[in-house]
Amino acid sequence: MIPQLSKENSLDPLYLSYFKTLAAEGAFAGEIEYSYAARLSAATDNSVYQLLPAGILFPKTPGDIQAALRLAARKEFRGIRFAPRGGGTGTNGGSLTSGVIIDVSRHLKGLGAVDPEKRTVHAEAGVIKDWLNEQIKQYGLFFSPNLSTSNRATLGGMISNDASGQGSLKYGKTSQHILDTDVVLMDGSLVTFGPVSGDELKAKMDLATMEGQIYRTVYEIAAGKRDEIVKAFPDLTRFLTGYDLKHVWDPETGVLDISRIICGAEGTLGFITGATLDLTPVPSFRALVNIKYDSFDSALRHAPELVNAGVLSVETIDSCVFAMAKKDIVWYQVKDLLTEVPGKTMDGINIVEFAGTDAALEKVRMDLLINTLNEELREGNSRGIIGYQTCTELKDIQAVYAMRKKAVGLLGNADGAQKPVAFVEDTVVPPEHLADFIKEFRELLDSHHLRYGMFGHVDSGVLHVRPALDLCDPEQEVMLRTISDKVAELTAKYGGIMWGEHGRGYRSEYGPKYYGGLFDELRRVKGVFDPDNRINPGKICAPYGNDSASLVSVDAVKRGFYDRQIPSGVRQSYNRVVSCNGNGACFSYDTTSPMCPTYKFMGDRIQSPKGRAGLMREWLRELEEAGANPLLEEKLTEARGVTLGDLARKTWHTVTKRGYDFSDEVLEAMNVCLACKACASQCPIKVDVPDFRARFFNLYYSRYLRPAGDLLVKHFEESAPLMARLPALFNKVNSLSPAKFMVKKILGFVDVPVLSSPVLKDLLRGQTMERFDLNALEKLSPAERAKRVLIVQDTFTTVYDAPVVHDLVSLVAKTGKIPVLLPLKPNGKALHIRGYLREFAVTAAKTSDFYNRVFRLGIPMVGVDPAIVLCYRDEYRKTLGAARGDFVIRLTQEWLLDNLSLLTPRVKDENPYYLLAHCTQKSLKPGTHDDWVKIFRQVSLKLIPVPVGCCGMAGLYGHTAANEARSQAIYRQNWAPVFQKYPVNRCLVTGFSCREQVKRMEHAAVRHPLQVLNEIL
Repeated sequence: MIPQLSKENSLDPLYLSYFKTLAAEGAFAGEIEYSYAARLSAATDNSVYQLLPAGILFPKTPGDIQAALRLAARKEFRGIRFAPRGGGTGTNGGSLTSGVIIDVSRHLKGLGAVDPEKRTVHAEAGVIKDWLNEQIKQYGLFFSPNLSTSNRATLGGMISNDASGQGSLKYGKTSQHILDTDVVLMDGSLVTFGPVSGDELKAKMDLATMEGQIYRTVYEIAAGKRDEIVKAFPDLTRFLTGYDLKHVWDPETGVLDISRIICGAEGTLGFITGATLDLTPVPSFRALVNIKYDSFDSALRHAPELVNAGVLSVETIDSCVFAMAKKDIVWYQVKDLLTEVPGKTMDGINIVEFAGTDAALEKVRMDLLINTLNEELREGNSRGIIGYQTCTELKDIQAVYAMRKKAVGLLGNADGAQKPVAFVEDTVVPPEHLADFIKEFRELLDSHHLRYGMFGHVDSGVLHVRPALDLCDPEQEVMLRTISDKVAELTAKYGGIMWGEHGRGYRSEYGPKYYGGLFDELRRVKGVFDPDNRINPGKICAPYGNDSASLVSVDAVKRGFYDRQIPSGVRQSYNRVVSCNGNGACFSYDTTSPMCPTYKFMGDRIQSPKGRAGLMREWLRELEEAGANPLLEEKLTEARGVTLGDLARKTWHTVTKRGYDFSDEVLEAMNVCLACKACASQCPIKVDVPDFRARFFNLYYSRYLRPAGDLLVKHFEESAPLMARLPALFNKVNSLSPAKFMVKKILGFVDVPVLSSPVLKDLLRGQTMERFDLNALEKLSPAERAKRVLIVQDTFTTVYDAPVVHDLVSLVAKTGKIPVLLPLKPNGKALHIRGYLREFAVTAAKTSDFYNRVFRLGIPMVGVDPAIVLCYRDEYRKTLGAARGDFVIRLTQEWLLDNLSLLTPRVKDENPYYLLAHCTQKSLKPGTHDDWVKIFRQVSLKLIPVPVGCCGMAGLYGHTAANEARSQAIYRQNWAPVFQKYPVNRCLVTGFSCREQVKRMEHAAVRHPLQVLNEIL
């Protein structure tokens, strides 16, 4: 039994008083969060560092930020420190703080009207880049900086880091598309910074306010030190981030633009609330030439010549990234676009894009490159080119870039304790020196016997290099420092900089050496904006005159410091928990993606795979600190089962519970999860929340009593088939008010599904099929067995949606095969979801034993519900290992694909059908949409897959009182728009729980795709 984790991480009384005063005075309308769970969720980003904040403010308006800062100006709160935060995906700890985080991502998402003629729009700081482009594409415009985290990166974060990404060769950086920025200064004033000159500039400089002082100081530095600035700042497309003194002042036009200082300031000068953006016309022509090389060095050395071909961009990936992509769900979409070259080893790829509004010109440029490549290949491969492929379809281009964008996360999924990590990943040198620079860089890493992955923007001289380190090992943490210092020297040698696009963050300590005499001028800039060093202190520089303030260092406390406190064996067992690197793929705004429906609906970082993994890491650490080993506790729980003594102890701990238990905060986060398993495949690290959630429940309820409803779940697969024998009676009883009251108040369920009536047995009367008889089947000849198909039942579909099972039997018969209905066996998925791991293992072992015996017949077994069928492949294999055996149960679509020639339609239907696939099915079987489209095409039917996220039901989740409102809200967000657009009777749904949710929310039944096939054959 696990102990109570009562050691609360207490909050500094100063900050607690500040939060309570801010809430009490009523001027702040947003949320104020300072629970330990909330603070942990913001203690990490995509860097190696970890720093626990005092709390998080989620402002709803710029006025909220002003109220927070004005309160902090009072004498008693002058010790409060702040840091702004957007998407939280920075790779160098730029937004980490021990003070108060002001997070704009939850509410500041307003978008003004687009001016198509001026090509401008005003957006608030929490607007996500891809969402923005989705809204403005109707005008033929887009916001062009194209970073890899574009589906969760906020505008405020992009401005703070002066983000760029793919295409910056032509499109430039974020700062080159910002017309003005709205900023709340430390004194609480809201100002707009943009280009001013002449009388307007004079008027600004004459202001007797903080704003006026800023204009006077920046002008004095930028104009007075112009020659030194031009000499010090490199002439690169990825110019320096962190107080851009070079571009803030234009001596030729006399324009001073303070927004250029805000861009790249990493949130150290003020709080960005919005900006006016300069938009770019969407190119009318786009195409890729994916060039393959025999070595990564060949790819790098070819890049400068490619740039001269008039391309939009050249992106490079090495064989390490390529190999990781092949293991990920993303590979399904690109496997035919980046094929291997027979007889050759492909160790590098250049993804070359041509794009523009003059389609004819871009086509000529692309053809010239292709002709050159063909000539190179004919002449004997002197440049290491071994082949190429082109992509001209938009969906293919997007698929290739989705793989490239996912590279940053994919590397974190490497095998072993050493994981490629970010700390020297955005160096930039002149492109003509990149190959030589990388050669020395690789020699440095090779000398330390390190693995690494490389990818990036070779057209701009930027390459993302991620050495693999085990930061749980203190010696390898020392190596991180050694390599950082050497890389800083190496970039200087080649005329480059160490922070090309991801900001300085914890690398700020290298600033003084790089800037030399100009560093004090940066400190003067910091001093005029933030004289008391209260905004993201330690980053970039300290205010001039504040010599006691220190800069953050690469030696700062890292996640590995906390993770190494977890025993090695526990870390290995909970590998997917501690491997989360904070890349934030689970923060995607896209409601058509299966990834984490609870985060999309709630906007709460705790309720995301990253948030839940962070809580679990801390939970495992605290267990060790309390002297408890979860692996030992799991073994004891499995061996002991449930005894009267255990029940008595659980009752005592539950009834007499006093004080704080960190396990309760973890429990709250786990209870909200739908266990949809999208994270297990959509996350590049494969953080499998349902897996460690089940393990947490198993241990949590070794100490405390379970909810009464869990008893219903535990015995569901035993009781439901019994109730199904008298469906009319039990449906009537369940509809009575006393029964509903008991189910809701005692068991915690708002309702239970309606039992099918007539039952499956009655539906199958007269249907061509055979009764299951194992002995008789074993005596059949191979030819006779080939005529048969074994139908695998599951409790949900058989008991509550029997017509679907009937129609599968009928469909199989119509193909000329003989269906054989296997006896209903418990699957146990519900047991696993609720953490009954001992009971699940017993169920899985018994069921596997039966299916292995049947599998030896060599007759295909076909199941109907994807979640259940995929449970046999996933949870069964993880739980039983080799003892699971080799049995294979096919999804309906898989069997149909193998038997397409048997599908002959007898009627025609010209109208399209619309497919809504189960989220677990799409995640674990990425070809689901294509499979069903191919099947329907075989019978001359048009099927249009509809990209949707989770329906919100997820088994019994939506039936529970605690989750009812959340379940329905997720449905309204993701699925309801589909039924507003398409007729219900033309929508086909593969998952039982999804059909049940539609029935509840639309008051209409939807069919499984197989039911349409059965109807027309």
